[in-house]
Amino acid sequence: MPVVQNFNRLPCGSRFLDLSRPQVMGILNVTPDSFSDGGRYGRRDAALRHAEAMLRAGATLIDVGGESTRPGARAVSPAEELERVAPVVEAIAAELDVIISVDTSTPAVIRETARLGAGLINDVRSLQRDGALAAAADSGLPVCLMHMRGEPSTMQQNPLYADVLVEVRDFLVERMAACATAGIAAERLLLDPGFGFAKTLEHNLRLFKHLDSLHELGRPLLVGVSRKSMIGKVLGHEVGERLYGSLALAALAITKGAHILRVHDVPETVDVVRMITAVEAAE
Repeated sequence: MPVVQNFNRLPCGSRFLDLSRPQVMGILNVTPDSFSDGGRYGRRDAALRHAEAMLRAGATLIDVGGESTRPGARAVSPAEELERVAPVVEAIAAELDVIISVDTSTPAVIRETARLGAGLINDVRSLQRDGALAAAADSGLPVCLMHMRGEPSTMQQNPLYADVLVEVRDFLVERMAACATAGIAAERLLLDPGFGFAKTLEHNLRLFKHLDSLHELGRPLLVGVSRKSMIGKVLGHEVGERLYGSLALAALAITKGAHILRVHDVPETVDVVRMITAVEAAE
């Protein structure tokens, strides 16, 4: 196991996230077109029941997303995204004792979901949309910054890097600096290298192999590889057959010091985390 900075509790709205041990973030897509589970949880009640099931299974965060960011996904208007996300965030905040993460890049969604009880902003565009930095700063919530080039509709069109490790790190450093300028303290930031976003299989594998190099940035790392195409390309499996590959990468991410695992398969991933944690805690 790498030597990783031991972070204290992260304030997430009215709750705290313990970053001294790995945590599992359950994915809740309230979209019709997400790559793995699009259309399954678009209705408020279905979304709430799925969030409840993931909480019972051991998730400490629920990541609610109203815009698909799979390769080739269409853009969604702020009004449409807010219509999808706001009722679900409000319902979860009212009924469940869990940290709500909102997977959004949209300033209006950041502001409204923060008001409704969200505890974390998870932005694949690293607050680069107009007004997003100010909205995040005003929310007072922690933010996860992710590396991506371009937009989901175009990001997989021949992505090129001279050195993917250096360029991902430099991008995250730049976005951390932009946050500091906007009044978002470093202590409020988490980092995500963005597996599958504007990266080939070779880029993803190299980035994962050297994931622990990102600890030099001094912030907690979030890893989201659940059911992604890098698993399908290595194993030759379709989306519904990628559980074991996802669990293998979850275990590997923990050994490389990841703090949060963003996953579809919560019960199985929680077992992985608990088993590794028990072994590492032994005398």
